[in-house]
Amino acid sequence: MLTRLYNWTMGLAGHPRALWVLAIISFAESSVFPIPPDVLMIPMILARPARAWLIALVALVASVLGGLLGYAIGAFAFEQIGQPILHSLGKADAVAEFNSRFNDFGFWAVLGAGITPFPFKVITIMSGWTGMPLSVFVSTAILARGLRFFLVAGLLWKFGAPIRDFIERRLGFMTTLFFLLLIGGFVLVRFI
Repeated sequence: MLTRLYNWTMGLAGHPRALWVLAIISFAESSVFPIPPDVLMIPMILARPARAWLIALVALVASVLGGLLGYAIGAFAFEQIGQPILHSLGKADAVAEFNSRFNDFGFWAVLGAGITPFPFKVITIMSGWTGMPLSVFVSTAILARGLRFFLVAGLLWKFGAPIRDFIERRLGFMTTLFFLLLIGGFVLVRFI
């Protein structure tokens, strides 16, 4: 089923209203949809490289707005909506432990999920559920999603189709590695 959904999303890249579709997918991915907007962004940017920055901006704005929906789900409807979503992603068992530590690392959790392949919707819902300050959530979501979408747009704008394989296969790993090294650096500085 996930493969069919992925293929359907890829097919939308050529739609005349692809920017609107991207906005909808980016919004939904931040709260309930399983396919990341990158899947749609990549073919859109390859088809029209001059619109790379606009495409990234649309994904950023819609993703942050969708993140606010995820935050609201966590804050006001966690039992009814948030918990089933987390359960379907296999994250329900770690909820209690996660809640106790989340706000201590909230900035880093939102930043990490926003730039890595980790499902952003998990963090948006958890941010609302744990009562993370909304200003911290929004500013970190803007930073994280901006880094992710503008990095993808920049790479595609600069290198075109040859970089597509790298982005689809290795960018998630590279951003995760970068994020872990960044955190490791802060930990070393703090304890040394």
